[in-house]
Amino acid sequence: MNKISIIIPILNEAEIIENLLIYILKNTSKDNVSEIIIVDGGSTDGSQSIVSKFSNSILLNSKKGRAKQMNLGAKHATGNILYFLHADSFPPKNFDQFIVDEVKKNNQAGCFRMQFNSTHWWLKLVCWFTQFNHPACRGGDQSQFITKRLFEDIGGFNESYVIYEDNILIQALYERKQFVVINKKLKTSARLYQKHGVWKLQYHFARIYFKRWIGASAEELHIYYLKHIA
Repeated sequence: MNKISIIIPILNEAEIIENLLIYILKNTSKDNVSEIIIVDGGSTDGSQSIVSKFSNSILLNSKKGRAKQMNLGAKHATGNILYFLHADSFPPKNFDQFIVDEVKKNNQAGCFRMQFNSTHWWLKLVCWFTQFNHPACRGGDQSQFITKRLFEDIGGFNESYVIYEDNILIQALYERKQFVVINKKLKTSARLYQKHGVWKLQYHFARIYFKRWIGASAEELHIYYLKHIA
């Protein structure tokens, strides 16, 4: 029987984590979901106290870094399907059943289409492209499901990448021709675009993508991110 372990890395997400956990509980079935694992990277805003109120969620403490946090969550997962979700992303209703249905069809990894909580025309265009099954249209905000067996075979997330870790895993999945895009929309926050400005942030993301494409190291990408985005 297929069971999903939902893994959510957090760092100072007190403003939104409760809403996400309530949403998940209302829109999933106990038949499909094994557990919700929250992996905290050292929050100081009370996030842990909020998570602790949910008896059906597991709270783990980890070193800071999404790759480290998600790998730790995967290590403790009991489900045969791992579902990595950002704290500011709300998957479509009944997302657990959509994922289980894909695994039953032998699709071992994939994501949902994406929709920002913004009406900006460029962000709407970016989201429109997420319907296409191409690595250039992918990103961690779309969430990621993957069978635990395949995840372990790949070696999990590369912890040397402080950023871009999602794309490294996705690239490995495309190389194995193991990726499907579920034609349902996940809604994610545009808060980073609102903070930095749409064009400025899009420029820096494009630079990071290009730098990785020409062979930049994980450290180089992190330095660029710290300088221009963090």
